[in-house]
Amino acid sequence: MRILITGATGLVGSATARRFLADGHSVSVLHRPDSDRSLLQDVEERIAWIEGDILDILSLEKALENVEYVIHAAAVVSFIPRDEAAMVKVNVEGTANVVNVCLKRGIRKLCHVSSVAALGRPHPRTIEPNKPVRIDETQRWEDSPNNSAYAKTKYLAELEVWRGISEGLPAVIVNPSLILGEGDWQKSSTQLFKYVYDGKPFYTEGTVNYVDVRDIAEAIYQLVISDIQGERFILSAGSASYQALFAAIAKGFDKRPPHLKVGTALAGVIWRIEAVRSWLTGSRPLITKDTARSATHRFEFENTKIKQAIAFDFQPLCATVQRVCESFFPTN
Repeated sequence: MRILITGATGLVGSATARRFLADGHSVSVLHRPDSDRSLLQDVEERIAWIEGDILDILSLEKALENVEYVIHAAAVVSFIPRDEAAMVKVNVEGTANVVNVCLKRGIRKLCHVSSVAALGRPHPRTIEPNKPVRIDETQRWEDSPNNSAYAKTKYLAELEVWRGISEGLPAVIVNPSLILGEGDWQKSSTQLFKYVYDGKPFYTEGTVNYVDVRDIAEAIYQLVISDIQGERFILSAGSASYQALFAAIAKGFDKRPPHLKVGTALAGVIWRIEAVRSWLTGSRPLITKDTARSATHRFEFENTKIKQAIAFDFQPLCATVQRVCESFFPTN
């Protein structure tokens, strides 16, 4: 199989590239000139690196020459207001470009890496207090203050994929929850590990849904080689309280876990302080309005569909966290 991966220098894309390489498939990567290849450093000689951008149609068309399958993992992930324009450009327009070129080239299958955020959240008035909200693949998008700007761009990106499907493009969509995996702990969800390692004392209310990056890569692999198309699949191993997740990470590092709970009111104060600090210093805020809001809710994502579709199961949280913790300080 000849595979092209966008966003392969990121957490999901790099794990997916490794999974296809492990079975001897030909992997090409579309990358920007300044992209950081560190997550693929040990296998970069086995990859065909194609310089380009999903916003550049000509480079995208060149990258898809002689390719059978495409995994589209490139995206801007942010909950910072000033990044909204970039998310619209890359997540929505970029996905539309990928879909259009896949249709033009007659790609055998596209796998679009979306997010559970694209499923949307119910409006607060429909949520019963103190009860978890179960969400599955049938969840319909509705306007809600619980939906971040990032969520909206991923939802609009999915609409481009569904358009492609209606025009005859074989495609599947995966919707991962919070991704746990080896990477740069200054970036994305891996920052949670650094937060605990640095001995930060605070944790928020609410729950977090999580999935191992290796499970995402395996699910993508199995879906691509299958006959399944025209479907979306939630990829989430389960949910845990933020306190429990931080405690598991602290155990992996042999550190004291965060022990001071931040309630809804205090979280509201903190994100406002962070917004001012970010504006004054030009740095990125540690917590935003969207992350403060989401950290106080209890949304749980159903994973039955993917388990039944490809006889799939997820790795337990403790095993994932221990492996990731060890990756930062290898003993050998």
